[in-house]
Amino acid sequence: MSENQKLVAAVQMASSPNVSANLLKADQLVAEAVAGGAGLVVLPENFSFMGEHEKDLLALRESDGEGPLQEYLSQTAKRHGIWLVGGTIPLEAQSDSKVRAACLVYNDEGERVARYDKIHLFDVNLVEARERYAESGIIEPGGETVVVDTPFGKLGIAVCYDLRFPELFRKLLDKGMEVACLPAAFTAITGKAHWETLVRARAIENLSYVVAAAQGGFHINGRETHGHSMIVDPWGTILAQAPRVTGSICCALDLDYLATTRRNFPTIEHRKIR
Repeated sequence: MSENQKLVAAVQMASSPNVSANLLKADQLVAEAVAGGAGLVVLPENFSFMGEHEKDLLALRESDGEGPLQEYLSQTAKRHGIWLVGGTIPLEAQSDSKVRAACLVYNDEGERVARYDKIHLFDVNLVEARERYAESGIIEPGGETVVVDTPFGKLGIAVCYDLRFPELFRKLLDKGMEVACLPAAFTAITGKAHWETLVRARAIENLSYVVAAAQGGFHINGRETHGHSMIVDPWGTILAQAPRVTGSICCALDLDYLATTRRNFPTIEHRKIR
């Protein structure tokens, strides 16, 4: 493996309302990914908790910079000597009745190097499944895009429903994104219809790698998530994909290949509308 080829992993879970059990499972899956050689691991959205109701997140809300979930992420990154994209955890919002769905990035020393607050909130009515979601009732949206420089390339961070908004990924691209990291919890219905298409589209149109770590399976709150975590290359090729079971996937990102693809197929430079 060349110096510009880096092993990365996406973790897939079916999280429950039991935080301790979820963290133990995440520990196991991160260790599995590290044993496979991964130096960057991406956890899914809500990896530590999926309660019966959205408002249950309030009980876990932490101050920015301190709290057991943040300490867990920091110590996990440091213990394994990896870079860790920590799914999402609930942090304090401006409103006392809401949280920020924050994706925190830690380096291999356990230091937090980036924070992204989910911008697009999942407020939809899935008539076919008789399911209604209103994330804005409990989550306060963020407003800043985030790209962080790492040994694995420049990581652009997005979360779940953000995947449907290509303009967000263009903003990340304009900030230098080479790898999009996407913690997610797509529903079974929307995932079956759109997940693979959207993940591959974001890779193709931005000539970027996408590492998408998803929730997958049945949850105690009655929700069913799609799973199928994926790592996709800048040409849209699926390098690794998980079935809808708990586990991890791992493969190499080749930054030389990314640079060559962008040079030989310069669609990014050909943009006329910005």
